[in-house]
Amino acid sequence: MSLIRNNPVAMYLQIADRLRREIAEGAYEPSGRLPSESQIMVRFDVSRVTVRLALEQLDKDGLIERRKGKGTFVAGKQVRHQIDTLRSFHESLKVQGFDATMRIVELTAIETPSAFVSLLGAKCALLERLHMVDDEPIALGRSLMPAVMAELDLETAEQRPTYALLKDKAGADIGSAEIAIGARAVPSRISSLIGVAANAVLLVLERTSYFDHGACAEWSEFFIRPERYKFVLGNRMSA
Repeated sequence: MSLIRNNPVAMYLQIADRLRREIAEGAYEPSGRLPSESQIMVRFDVSRVTVRLALEQLDKDGLIERRKGKGTFVAGKQVRHQIDTLRSFHESLKVQGFDATMRIVELTAIETPSAFVSLLGAKCALLERLHMVDDEPIALGRSLMPAVMAELDLETAEQRPTYALLKDKAGADIGSAEIAIGARAVPSRISSLIGVAANAVLLVLERTSYFDHGACAEWSEFFIRPERYKFVLGNRMSA
């Protein structure tokens, strides 16, 4: 639909209203990314100044976030995590179209904490990764895995989802997982990595995964920014 150019409402406000309506209708799901300034210029046949005024209006209204070098996004775009689907944390971001990356914080062999010795043995691998969307940290994942996983090279561990790493090393698929979700005030080390205030309360997802032959594959906990994340559980009425 074209703009009404003899309308008393300024063209930049017409563009802002059009984009506002499209945001409300979910037109920019799943990534939340709006078209570039150049694309909006071509679409509405207006100048860059007009486009920038429209985007500034949406910014003032709290509807968009403008990220330097990245583009314009719907404000507060939430990640949806379908917890009744067996999928790694990183995969749950990728399948929604997010520009998801990981950064290694730590990968090392450690003495297994006493609570997990029965699952993983006396020694295990600790893998800590920062999960990011559009270079913005949204979660810190800490995983305890079989000791052999400490032999992973950092490049592979930074690019491959947890379940894929486990399958590569163990040659077995993940068959099941137990998940618990809560909230917790986190220490300053975690809050500084994620970029939230000290003692902030974050969502915490704990997951114990098992290979299809029954052995424990990993135990993980994820510290997640609550304003960016939503857990979804599907259910069906039994017959």
